Amino acid sequence: MPPTKPDAPSAQQRRLQMADIARLAGVSTSTVSRALAGSKLVNDETRQRVMELARSLNYSINIGAQNLRLKQNRTVGVVVPYDPDTRQQLTDPFFLAMLGSLADALTEQGLDMLLTRVDAGTLDAAAQPFDSGRVIGVILIGQWRHHDQLNQLAARRVPIVVWGAQLPQQLYCTVGGDNVAGGALATAHLLGQGRKRIAFLGDTNLPEVAQRYLGYCNALAAQGLQADPQLMVPVSFLPGGGEEGVRELQRRGAQFDGLFACSDLLAMAAINTLRALGRGVPDDVAVVGYDDIELASYFHPPLSTVRQPIAAAGRALVGALLALADGHDAVSQQLPTELVRRASA
Repeated sequence: MPPTKPDAPSAQQRRLQMADIARLAGVSTSTVSRALAGSKLVNDETRQRVMELARSLNYSINIGAQNLRLKQNRTVGVVVPYDPDTRQQLTDPFFLAMLGSLADALTEQGLDMLLTRVDAGTLDAAAQPFDSGRVIGVILIGQWRHHDQLNQLAARRVPIVVWGAQLPQQLYCTVGGDNVAGGALATAHLLGQGRKRIAFLGDTNLPEVAQRYLGYCNALAAQGLQADPQLMVPVSFLPGGGEEGVRELQRRGAQFDGLFACSDLLAMAAINTLRALGRGVPDDVAVVGYDDIELASYFHPPLSTVRQPIAAAGRALVGALLALADGHDAVSQQLPTELVRRASA
């Protein structure tokens, strides 16, 4: 059975929290009430101070829900976290495809999109647009490494849906592709091509990549093979990760005739690096990527890859968020992935 969500704060608890905020901010409770409601009678400096104190006390501001009931707010927040170390850009083709899918799904529902970015190390900041009443809920693209912070947001009943993997003890709703099956599909295809030494490129500290690696290991085990740590290279999703991974394999002296990269951009950069090192694709090394971005079919050679269900993802994410924003439960969904066979493998 899924974990039981804690009850929402009572009216008395909320009044006590508001009194705490007023005391800490040095203003009256009526000023706090106006600030939390976004009233223009409160100056920007005071409003910002009150909002910061409210967040620090986990005060759940329900303006967005009120606006939804009154049919006044038709905006959904879409948050794309960034890793401060890698600074993966919004121009990443996967992000652009997902944003396009979400935009289409929101438009179908007569909703607007508010796009923001937050540091992946502080995912709790993703709730700020909801706390301030600007949006009715938040769709977050990616869990990164902060499952606990997302659970805290769900515990205080922030309507949030995450594109990502289903994890143990999860309180929040996720929609994601079947990463274990996707990893197994890619690896089984390479094995079926007669490849025995298959390298893996991806950062398994990220939940989705960890599940793809599990699928990779499962496919090897089904053929009586064990995953070789020498063939596993943890690289970021930045395009340069593909070159970094191949050159690290070369530095290790690892022998490989297949390569599974956890994104199409990683796979493309890996292929270019293999060429620079005098190795042909697919003759010397067969390569499979992940996502099936539009560019994959135009690359040379056209890229074999695991297709993520991007079009279905947008509708599923929006549908789940609307259920939460309307006070209903939303069940996490795992969408099917499929192998797309092209010339790189």
